[in-house]
Amino acid sequence: MEAVLAGCFLDELPERLIGDKAYDSDALDAQMREYGIQMISPNRSNRRRKTQDGRALRRYRRRWKVERLFAWLQNFRRLTTRWEYHIQNFLGFVHLACLKILLRYL
Repeated sequence: MEAVLAGCFLDELPERLIGDKAYDSDALDAQMREYGIQMISPNRSNRRRKTQDGRALRRYRRRWKVERLFAWLQNFRRLTTRWEYHIQNFLGFVHLACLKILLRYL
């Protein structure tokens, strides 16, 4: 997780991270608390002490919207196979694809 946060392109760290059941561990929760990040992930079925309440898991249920967007972006072959050398060109095509997706559903 430290490598992911170190490679983050945001100016500041997020307040919350949402992960699946694989991210449910006490060590990871403690590490994210050091960074000031709330880790939201559903508890594993074999976990004895529950760490998530229902309020935070409401955010987890909405994560399908982000996953659906990534699935829609996979329909654009130019984004699936990154042919652009410069990141600005690639980001421009990502914006173009998002705009096309948005206009399709308006």
